[in-house]
Amino acid sequence: MRRWKLHDAYWVRALAVNAMFSTTVLLTGCASFTPDGGMDFVQHQTGSILGKDAVKIRSEDMSAAVQDRVRALLAKTMTVDTAVQIALLNNRNLQVAYNDLGISEAEMVEASLPPAPTIALSRLVATGQIEIERQLLQNVLGLLTLPRRREIAEDRFAQAQVRAVEETLRVAAEARRAYYKAVAAQQSVKFLEDARTSAEAVSELAKKLGETGSMPKLDQAREHAFYAEVSSELAVARLKARMAREKLNRVLGLWGSDTRYRLPDKLMPLPSAPKKQDSIETLAVTSRVDLEVARMELAILAKEYGLTNATRFIDVLDVRGVSRYERKDITEVDYRLDPGPTLVRTETPAKEKAEWHGIDVEFQIPIYDFGEARTRLAEETYMRAVNRLLDKAVNVRADAREAYQTYRGAYDVAKYYDKDILPLRDIISEQTLLNYNGMLTDLFALLTDARARIAANVQAIDAKRDFWLAEADLQAATVGGGMGGAIEGSAPSIASGNPSGG
Repeated sequence: MRRWKLHDAYWVRALAVNAMFSTTVLLTGCASFTPDGGMDFVQHQTGSILGKDAVKIRSEDMSAAVQDRVRALLAKTMTVDTAVQIALLNNRNLQVAYNDLGISEAEMVEASLPPAPTIALSRLVATGQIEIERQLLQNVLGLLTLPRRREIAEDRFAQAQVRAVEETLRVAAEARRAYYKAVAAQQSVKFLEDARTSAEAVSELAKKLGETGSMPKLDQAREHAFYAEVSSELAVARLKARMAREKLNRVLGLWGSDTRYRLPDKLMPLPSAPKKQDSIETLAVTSRVDLEVARMELAILAKEYGLTNATRFIDVLDVRGVSRYERKDITEVDYRLDPGPTLVRTETPAKEKAEWHGIDVEFQIPIYDFGEARTRLAEETYMRAVNRLLDKAVNVRADAREAYQTYRGAYDVAKYYDKDILPLRDIISEQTLLNYNGMLTDLFALLTDARARIAANVQAIDAKRDFWLAEADLQAATVGGGMGGAIEGSAPSIASGNPSGG
């Protein structure tokens, strides 16, 4: 039995040819892993927009460092900027997006490598014979199209980076909205707690006056009913505050003792004047990251469409080098003439050897489909992306206009409450109390005013909340992050309810 060796002449030649071909391809450029996994681009883009740090957690040490930083931020009264930063550090769904970026990079590196050759070995044994076959298979089409496929993979990775930026902006916008809702809900609770304290004191006074006969039962019932109504509104407000805080916890990725952070007592004051956005549509079209993702998708599909056209007639092209060695046992027959004369026949065992070398080319013959189906699929996919991009551009413009109109309207409403409605309600309450003390009006009017004053204050808090939500949506409409629907409106039922006995 013959022992074959890899340094056989044919084998060496085949491997050398393949190595030369692959080396030539590799020298044209080969993608490699970036030191930061693509996060440098994400951090730069999000930092310039948000002014906050985006971190990808890669190890337990990094996780511990992030937790230390989060707890340091939680030790102070939370601001909206603090909430955004905690979300960027601690939101695990955002970490999933960064992991997707790492997967995209791995796919890019893998796509940049030439297809590995396939080595096949076979050994067949029969009675008296041995056959050994060696094959080296190389996907030639894969090598020829490698530069284009590598370019497409690099574009996919760049697109994944922009998607990571988009997800970061989305989490930041979600954190802002959750923060404003939580603070507003807490502010409403604080106001209603003060209102209930006052209503409770008046209710107790009415009870004592009723015991002395100084207050009719009807007026007593009205005071008690007012106290009950305020208590009911407070219970509803506390429930909303707990739910809003839980939503904020979820966005920030907090649980356990970390949820015991402090929120400010009230929302930030309104700016002195609203933003002016004369070119809001242009800003949105040029800055929205989701629109950039759609543009990149269109460019990638154009390259894939070109590659499909180039390979429409040949889908498979393999070149196979074949080396075959065969050995079998034979009998050599010899005749000689001995003295006598006698013819003597001699049989001698021997081995017959044979070795073949050659090339085997394998490709598909498109007798049923000359690439038309693949070409049509690529064409329709590309045109679908074109129409999606155009539709998205229209929607982006509409989103920007809608967001600014909502922002402007929310500012006007909140300003009316701060500048006009609440000061007027204070004047009305003061004068109504004076009239009641002077016996110029009855208790019914006093309670009616108290209900209206409570409703106006709660509505003012909601209006200010809606403004800050609209401000968050305006930023999302111009740079990306998703619209949240700013105007909620949650006037307390006490505003529309009639006084008891009225």
